[in-house]
Amino acid sequence: MTALSNRRIAWFNGKFVPESEVVIPFRDRSWKYGDGAFDMTRTFDGRAFRMKEHIDRFYRSLRYLEIDPGLSPSEMVAHSEEVVARNEHLRAQVGDWWVGQRVSRGVDAVGDEGWEHTGPNVVIEVLPLPLAKRAKHFRDGADVMTTTARRTAPSMLSPRAKTHNYLNMIMAEKPVKALNPDAWAILLDENGNLAEGLGSNIFIVREGELLTPRERYVLPGVSRQATLDMAKQLAIPAREADIDLFDAANAEEMFLTSTSLCILPVRTFNGAKVGGGTVPGPLTKRLIDAYARHVDCDFVAQYLKFLDA
Repeated sequence: MTALSNRRIAWFNGKFVPESEVVIPFRDRSWKYGDGAFDMTRTFDGRAFRMKEHIDRFYRSLRYLEIDPGLSPSEMVAHSEEVVARNEHLRAQVGDWWVGQRVSRGVDAVGDEGWEHTGPNVVIEVLPLPLAKRAKHFRDGADVMTTTARRTAPSMLSPRAKTHNYLNMIMAEKPVKALNPDAWAILLDENGNLAEGLGSNIFIVREGELLTPRERYVLPGVSRQATLDMAKQLAIPAREADIDLFDAANAEEMFLTSTSLCILPVRTFNGAKVGGGTVPGPLTKRLIDAYARHVDCDFVAQYLKFLDA
């Protein structure tokens, strides 16, 4: 067991090491081409959220990319939990962790120099959640704007795979951030319906029904599924649907879900108030409360206590 220190510990290609010792070759295909996959969960008071579900999703991405990490899913879970445990003494300083697993295809043979393919590079890490940076959004609600760039179509590259290539969403987000640095960008799919943002899924409420974009066009978030699970428990009608801009403009409530956010209410959509302008709306509040009970952590209060940080 590595001695306790003020340095975060990661798992890198078979060893637990200080994260500063995680060094990826510059010819790694992930660095050169984005040829790799990753996944992330978060902790709640140090407890990892739905680790198995996140790792199962991770391995679906890896199978799609035809990358063998050299570890079984159960081994990836065990190493991830060990990384969390080895960093627990540092958690109180930051609140809670993101927990990430990353796998690249590795280094290819180079020209005629005799370099051989090295196999995958595998990293498991933790890093602090941006609780202070995002606290105001839980106080005020989020501003969401759509962007002109469309989400990559399933016929080109499946958005259901969580790969290291995020350029589609990064470039789509830039004009939104130029208008409002605090806004959250949502891309439309090839048909002009809501898709997803950089790291977030979106839900709307219309006539008491909860709607979210179809899985074919988005990364199926584990927190998205958790929210659908909560809706079922609360007898709230919920389904996947094609949600166009008309539906979004007439939503009574709207919120984002992600690993770190859990459920974040939306106050404006493309500059207009959502519903009556009150956040969270009544149905969103019921889901937030159910989610907090499920994870045994008042995540809204956790964010809000960082308002003055």
